[in-house]
Amino acid sequence: MNKSEAGQLLETWIENDNLRHHCRMVAEAMDAYAEKLNKPEEERLSWWLAGLLHDLDWEKQPDEHPNYALEHVFPKTDLTAEVTGAIRAHAPERTGKDPETEIERYLYACDELSGFMHAVSLMRPNGFEGMKAKSVTKKLKDKRFAANVSRDDIHKGAELIGSALNDHILFLASVFQTRP
Repeated sequence: MNKSEAGQLLETWIENDNLRHHCRMVAEAMDAYAEKLNKPEEERLSWWLAGLLHDLDWEKQPDEHPNYALEHVFPKTDLTAEVTGAIRAHAPERTGKDPETEIERYLYACDELSGFMHAVSLMRPNGFEGMKAKSVTKKLKDKRFAANVSRDDIHKGAELIGSALNDHILFLASVFQTRP
């Protein structure tokens, strides 16, 4: 699957602009990490695809997410087992698959934090520009702010990629300043 085909699949399955934006943010985060880790171009595409398509069925099949897409949508595509494995592992409480491989760990680490950081950016006059880790960690302590985002998943994600949370936040902030 190429980026254009994945984008068409996303547009077909997700109508909500906020969810589409989230998926694109996670795709950019995954691509940036793949680049940072010096992954070859083909592998970078896999990382981007996993990020873009990880929530494909969230809007139409929320109770079966991500299993619906894994069982009914992705088998009709040419997505690799690496990509579908990462998507399966990003929601271990729903699939029973913990993130183990590198791509799985990074998708898990980027998903919740990307959404949370987007919420923080909306509260700032300059969005992601100049965002400091402290402004994000301060909001993490406020359980009422973006209450549906799992703080435990955010902390676990940073651990899974062997990163200090502040470093993970700063890396993603730099990505989101320069990418859509």
